[in-house]
Amino acid sequence: MTFAEKLKSIRKQAGFSQEKLAEELGVSRQAVTKWETDTGIPDIENLMAISKLFAISIDELLSNEIGTNSPPDFLFESVTEYDIDEPKRYDMKFGGTKRLILTGWHGEKIRVRLASNTFSTLQSDFKVKIDDVKRRIDVDVIRKNEVTEANAKESVFVFVQIPMPYIGKVECAANAETVEIHSLECDSIELDVKTSNILLEDVIGTVEINCNMDMNILCSSLNGAVEINQLSSTSKIYIPEGIPFTAVTKGKRTRISYEKDGKQTDAFDAPNAENIIELNGLNSELVICTPTKEA
Repeated sequence: MTFAEKLKSIRKQAGFSQEKLAEELGVSRQAVTKWETDTGIPDIENLMAISKLFAISIDELLSNEIGTNSPPDFLFESVTEYDIDEPKRYDMKFGGTKRLILTGWHGEKIRVRLASNTFSTLQSDFKVKIDDVKRRIDVDVIRKNEVTEANAKESVFVFVQIPMPYIGKVECAANAETVEIHSLECDSIELDVKTSNILLEDVIGTVEINCNMDMNILCSSLNGAVEINQLSSTSKIYIPEGIPFTAVTKGKRTRISYEKDGKQTDAFDAPNAENIIELNGLNSELVICTPTKEA
């Protein structure tokens, strides 16, 4: 069951109309319609609001959609695979995409799936190029036939599965509405992205995020470090309550503040903890938040 199908199901089970759900979330009915027809996706704050409203975890909302056994169905898709037989560094450039979902899995191939419900010429307009260069895998999504990055960002989803036994460092560049990383363990993941929403679920290692947009970053857990590099931006990172971490600021005129249950509070980091949240850059602020108790 996709997220769209699951949202429609739990909405009906709760006896909500689309108008009622939109009112509860403070969005338009058109937004709910897009979510339920898989032509749009909620941002991180709305995902959290849906989770709270229906008392269902975000992981559960998304779990079936990201699972490798029952991937979501789309009207149009293109799949490219390549066998991997040793640990590799992955350098991936995707350009514009509505949603990038990067997942570790226990196969022996890297698998790149482009999908859309509206881009009928997907197979002819996009090419996935995979090059094996010594101990590095280069992945590039190439647009053809004058398709623009804006076109791709409007309607193309990218699903990437990397074989867990052969993961070294991961570098990933994308211009996306939402970036998600699931079930991935490696030394470091570097995201060079333009996005407002990042979801990290069951990620182990150091995640470095280079982005000069205001972001909402949702972590279902914290196992390592999240390093955020920004210029003149204000972002929020949500972590489960009770996870020990050390907060670090670097760069110039950077600041970290804290929220609990939606209210500003004193610092609640723990010096010398193994987990680290770091803000680096210039003229930037990061708010470290825990979800509301009801969520």
